[in-house]
Amino acid sequence: MSLIDCVLLTLLNTVVCLVLPKLLSMISATEKTQINQEEQHINVPISEPNPEIPSFS
Repeated sequence: MSLIDCVLLTLLNTVVCLVLPKLLSMISATEKTQINQEEQHINVPISEPNPEIPSFS
C-alpha cells in the first residue's frame, strides 16, 4: 500500500468518525420527537396521590 492510499484511508476514516455520530443523533432525535408526539395524544387520567404511607410490619 502506498503512502497516498494510507493518507486517503485515514482521511476517509476521520470523516466517517466525525459524521456518523452526528447522523445517528439526528435520527435518534427525530424518533424521540415522534414518540413524544404520540405520547401527547394519549390522555391518561391522573388520580390523586394517596397521602397514607403503607406500613410493612
